[in-house]
Amino acid sequence: MHSEEDMPIIDSVKSWINKVIIGLNFCPFAKKEMQRETVHYCVCASEDIGQSLERLIEQFSFLDQHSELQTALLIFSQGFSRFDDYLDLVDYANGIIEQGGYAGVYQLATFHPDYCFDGEPEGDPANYTNRAPYPILHILRESSLEQVLQHYPNPENIPENNIKKARELGVEKLKALIKPNNS
Repeated sequence: MHSEEDMPIIDSVKSWINKVIIGLNFCPFAKKEMQRETVHYCVCASEDIGQSLERLIEQFSFLDQHSELQTALLIFSQGFSRFDDYLDLVDYANGIIEQGGYAGVYQLATFHPDYCFDGEPEGDPANYTNRAPYPILHILRESSLEQVLQHYPNPENIPENNIKKARELGVEKLKALIKPNNS
């Protein structure tokens, strides 16, 4: 069960998923999992990288114990607001996957309010394909991902299509869509 203070954060993320990820079809697989309620949400208020990584490991364990869940979102409500700090967290998190026995089991998708693809200008609307109302580590089951990709035509085109759509919509429209509900 989620705490009362976590619910506005989770609701904001769910709204973003529905408006952006599903609404703009940035992830063609998200709608099914949202409808089936197989997405787990965890809010981490810590700003400490060690404690945050412990929460990540807890989420791996939680998913290990709940095979009915397809994915988990670890949402950072307080920490990692600086994108560079978030990238450090992502590096450590990927290290845990590699060295902690989770390689081939889980992988991460990364989202941040100030997400900026390497080599792209900060103002490029394409960055909004990975921008979210909060810093998020999205934990994906590799087996589930492999399964859905087998049945999806040309999955390698998804990122390119998302970038094209984001650039067509423009920064202002996208910024309005990811704005947290509680701000």
